[in-house]
Amino acid sequence: MYKNRKFNINGRRKWRLAAFEKYAPGICIALALILAALVTGRVCSRAEMISRAELQAHLAEEVLRFHVLANSDSEADQNQKLAVRDAVLDYLEAEMPQDPDEEETERWIRGHVEEIRAVSRDAAAASGTDYPVSAAVTTCWFPDKTYGDLTFPAGNYRALRIEIGEAEGHNWWCVLYPALCFMDSTNAVVPEEGRQKLKNILTEEEYSRITADTKFRIRWFFW
Repeated sequence: MYKNRKFNINGRRKWRLAAFEKYAPGICIALALILAALVTGRVCSRAEMISRAELQAHLAEEVLRFHVLANSDSEADQNQKLAVRDAVLDYLEAEMPQDPDEEETERWIRGHVEEIRAVSRDAAAASGTDYPVSAAVTTCWFPDKTYGDLTFPAGNYRALRIEIGEAEGHNWWCVLYPALCFMDSTNAVVPEEGRQKLKNILTEEEYSRITADTKFRIRWFFW
């Protein structure tokens, strides 16, 4: 009986050894492939992050964005925000030099901040409130934002920022240079002139990246 048990134990050991020898190469290959995939994925993910950071840094040098922050999310305050937006865009369209580059656009706006604030204040007051209104060209952080079929990566950008009252409501946004401000929020079509300037600013690869990224399309004008 003892011999039989010993024979059975030895038999099981031999079977396990044979099974290991049979399947070990496949297991090792599978583990190697999994490890390679993890390493490759990590490298690709890091490369993608670096690529997006480089794209954002280049965009930040070349564009000037626009913010109007409402006092609150009440219907009246949101409508007031849109009235301020319209007044400022009308003023810029009428007064800014024709076809300026980015530096000229920013320099002109910085030189006319008080006028822009006055236009904003008058538009806000016409809505029946006495909220304080501020206007400044400043650098602020933006999340990923989509303008029609163009997605700008998150990061710090220069912007004309107008704050109404407590500035705690949803805001309206666009790009002043190149001109990507949408006057028709129903169709959200990027103006062709602004699109062409953006093509001239970016490399072909960079432009294809911001037009190919559809993950965040379409968020309209609010966050």
